[in-house]
Amino acid sequence: MQIGTYTLQNNLVLAPMAGISDRPFRELCKKQGAGLAVSEMVASNPALRYHKRTLLKADHTGESGIRSVQILGTDPQQMAAAALFNAERGAQIIDINMGCPAKKVCSVAAGSALLRDEILVKKILEAVVNAVDIPVTLKMRTGWDLDNRNALEIAKIAEQAGISALTVHGRTRACKFNGSAEYETITAVKETVTIPVIANGDIDSVEKADYVLKTTGADAIMIGRAAQGNPWLFAEISHFLATGKTLAKPTPTAIQTTLLTHLEQLYGFYGNVNGVRIARKHIAWYLKHLECINQETKDKVNQAQSPTEQILQVNLAFNF
Repeated sequence: MQIGTYTLQNNLVLAPMAGISDRPFRELCKKQGAGLAVSEMVASNPALRYHKRTLLKADHTGESGIRSVQILGTDPQQMAAAALFNAERGAQIIDINMGCPAKKVCSVAAGSALLRDEILVKKILEAVVNAVDIPVTLKMRTGWDLDNRNALEIAKIAEQAGISALTVHGRTRACKFNGSAEYETITAVKETVTIPVIANGDIDSVEKADYVLKTTGADAIMIGRAAQGNPWLFAEISHFLATGKTLAKPTPTAIQTTLLTHLEQLYGFYGNVNGVRIARKHIAWYLKHLECINQETKDKVNQAQSPTEQILQVNLAFNF
């Protein structure tokens, strides 16, 4: 798949997820077969530009593959400045967030709330595209609510503005993550524009990935929540699409090895204190694959306060 001047190794993309798609997780998913991994959303507010947390979100030090940074905001000039700032710090693709349904984002008319204002959408897209000499992509939903699906209009605006690729999540902002994603709108978008279209929403298995690609005609698929604690999903899908055969699920030993690698990367990236804290949610997602894990074991893992203790409890959890 081609995005501007960049050729992806395949058509599997890790979604930008707040608090999840940090450098350790992006790198892990790339090693498991993701052709592209997009960063957490980075605020365009200049007052936050040099905040430690903001800089960490777009930290690409030593990262392999193509570096894509997602930016969030409502002011065209601030968004343009944020795009340029991140490009200068190593971003090779800028992604614009018009898909996040979170209340704290939409309450300031950012994310998917922007879909209500097509004129502002046009201004933001044009400002960002004109500010940088690298590809700019857009992530969006099908519309504001079920009565206001304007994905086709937004897609046309995006193509005319010079957007290099378009990701469509098969829900409206009002749907949040409830119910099931619908792919008819994504199919219609693909038939409307000539730029690459990436399908997103509820893709959680090799069968679903194959179905969505064939049904929508999309150029690629984006995987979000299904990759949490399951980065090898990319390897499974890649293998299935290439061979038509299903890879065996990872063994407990393989899960343990992947998890321990992930933990070490988190400690190195965030430091011991924050690394332990941030690791807890990831550990919980990995442990869901082990049906024999009881609540007492989970509690012990969550109560660990240091990397040494956390790793010890994780290893004990796998000693069954």
